[in-house]
Amino acid sequence: MHTLVHDSFPDSVAVPRAPLKERLSWAIYDFAATLFSMNVVTLYFAVWLVSDLHTSNTTVAVANGITAALVVISLPVFGALSDVTRRRKSWVVGFTLLCAVATMLIGVFGSTLLPLVGDAVSGAVTIPGYRAEGGGLIAVMAAFIVANYAHQGAVPFYNAMMPELVPRKEWGRLSGLGAALAYVGSIVGVLMITPFFDGTLPVAGPLPHGLIQTLRTVFPYTEHGGRVSTFFPTAVVFLIFALPLIVVCRDHFPIAGPTVVPWRKAFRDVSKTFADTKQYPGMRRFLLASFVYQDAMGTIISFMAVYAVVAMGFESSSAATLFVILTVPAVFGSWLWGQMTDKFGAQRTLCFIIGAWILLLIAMMLVSSKSLFWVVGASIGFIYGGVSVAERPLLLTLVPEAEAGRFFSLMILSARAAAIVGPFIWGFAVDGLTPVVGKDTAYRAAVGTVAIAMIIALLVLRGVPDRVRGEARPANY
Repeated sequence: MHTLVHDSFPDSVAVPRAPLKERLSWAIYDFAATLFSMNVVTLYFAVWLVSDLHTSNTTVAVANGITAALVVISLPVFGALSDVTRRRKSWVVGFTLLCAVATMLIGVFGSTLLPLVGDAVSGAVTIPGYRAEGGGLIAVMAAFIVANYAHQGAVPFYNAMMPELVPRKEWGRLSGLGAALAYVGSIVGVLMITPFFDGTLPVAGPLPHGLIQTLRTVFPYTEHGGRVSTFFPTAVVFLIFALPLIVVCRDHFPIAGPTVVPWRKAFRDVSKTFADTKQYPGMRRFLLASFVYQDAMGTIISFMAVYAVVAMGFESSSAATLFVILTVPAVFGSWLWGQMTDKFGAQRTLCFIIGAWILLLIAMMLVSSKSLFWVVGASIGFIYGGVSVAERPLLLTLVPEAEAGRFFSLMILSARAAAIVGPFIWGFAVDGLTPVVGKDTAYRAAVGTVAIAMIIALLVLRGVPDRVRGEARPANY
């Protein structure tokens, strides 16, 4: 245990509710973070590489795998340091700024080091048999890896701020508010960024040419349109909506006065955190379940847009509209899952959500019409936010609050370690099966690998203690 942490933040002290502006500022960060995730990770980067630059699904998997490896190596150590000093905000702010700069660089490198090719690019060059490679592709991949790593790096410290903002009985509601705003962020982000791609507003249609020209004049590296023009404005908008947390939120229980950070001890505590999971019943099972279901969800996030365009035949110009409409149910679902978490318990709620994932992934494999895909997609949107809503309170019921930073980091470590494998399984399934059975069947088989992972996660998760049913809380809780 970290003695300094316990002395500075006794578990016996009830946490008062933070001011409304601070709670809202914390929740709005979910809005900003998901805006980045939707536009960069889900909607544009993978499709840009595969459809426009003609790289393989495995290339995308390599970028995600390197990101995951960096998370595995660094975040547990950073979490341990955060617990020693009881400071979370500085880590969130640092990672946020790094993410914004690296995202801008994707647009800069893509516009200057690679040919301007692909959908909706004004004056696109035609290069028969072109496939991106060499220094330009490496620079773009490196910028994406840094941006994605920084985006994920902020998450455990952001999560660890939550128990300092509201009493335990309100964790589910605050977590649900953040998740609901996250999906509002997805919608707003797509609406704000799509005009830079093809000059249209999802659902509404084309925007006036003069307005598009003005937007592309204000934001650099967007003048040619296409997916390459979406990254710089995404970074700017992401940073704007992260400002409330940066300006308003604070660490409520930092160590007073100068604190010597025991670096060697922090490195030792990475392995010690694994050992300490034995003290808290269900923690290891929860981490194993998280290892699997987060990887499955991350794989779907990375390749969903590619699946919609390649396997389901959606036009590239309609993909943004598709994701906007499918995200709307997530806003309402996140609120509902927060209520269910507080009423029925985080463990039971999370098991129900994973079970629903399994059924919907199977349905996704089987549907062949676009209309049915909309139904399945909307249902996935409705349950998607439930995982983050329920898992944060679930972890906090398994360990003392003062240890939250390192265990949230360990949860991210668990999920990201698996993420090295999941995207590669998808890439190998698609790239390996396509020559044999065709793209449509290969992509559906890849979805099947995700469904199998969710089944395994549910079987493991069922053994995690359900605090609503009376299991004892962790010592010093």
